[in-house]
Amino acid sequence: MEKAIIARNISKKYKLYTNTKDRLLDLITPRDYGEDFYALRNVNFEANRGDIIGFIGVNGSGKSTLSNILAGIVPETEGTVEVNGEVSLIAVAAGLKNDLTGRDNIELKCLMLGFNKKEIKEMETEIIEFSELGKFIDQPVKSYSSGMKSRLGFAISITVDPEILIIDEALSVGDKAFAEKSLAKMHEFKQQGKTMIFVSHSLGQMKQFCEKILWLEFGMVKAYGPVDEIIPQYKDFLKKWKKMNKKERKQYRLEAEQAIYDIELQEK
Repeated sequence: MEKAIIARNISKKYKLYTNTKDRLLDLITPRDYGEDFYALRNVNFEANRGDIIGFIGVNGSGKSTLSNILAGIVPETEGTVEVNGEVSLIAVAAGLKNDLTGRDNIELKCLMLGFNKKEIKEMETEIIEFSELGKFIDQPVKSYSSGMKSRLGFAISITVDPEILIIDEALSVGDKAFAEKSLAKMHEFKQQGKTMIFVSHSLGQMKQFCEKILWLEFGMVKAYGPVDEIIPQYKDFLKKWKKMNKKERKQYRLEAEQAIYDIELQEK
């Protein structure tokens, strides 16, 4: 089958600093300041065209970081990403300019995607209607609630008709009716054979919508496979995770990272 996404050994490293002085010294001196933090480490996965894949994991597992890398918003530190098709990322306020109105944001985002003024004018009515923002479309986005921002971002992204759609917690804010309408639109895209990545803490939505699950744990791939296989494993993990205290969670993380490190050494 034709591949829509091929991710190979993706790592994303950030530097953590205890103060501003260390940050500046790290920029201007040869000495290494700050602590390395891997938001992602050696992530591998492939998506066939038409796959609907859910990203799951506890907070801080790297779901949004991986989504941003796939969308081309942030670069990977190591590894390669091959994305075959136009990608649209839907996340709360993703790509929206706070000082511009909703209408201005529609025009700006569509211009950046290569549409001309005439095409944008034709799409504008549909975008505003789907977003249900009404008179607020001519107000600055900085005055919007997170739900309103999500509505606008979602409406723009689905109207420009991307080949690959990445939805990062965009349906977790706002009202239930809009979330249901958005899910219906996503089902329509699913029938059209579009590739979709769905990031959510709602396992119910995952079971309803996705075919495969990528389970990230502390920036590493814990499991990747069919929904019916991975979701039960993740539910069992969550039960144990919720019972752990802070010390136990830290120990669990250290053991998980050590296990990955041991595997990497064996492969070398």
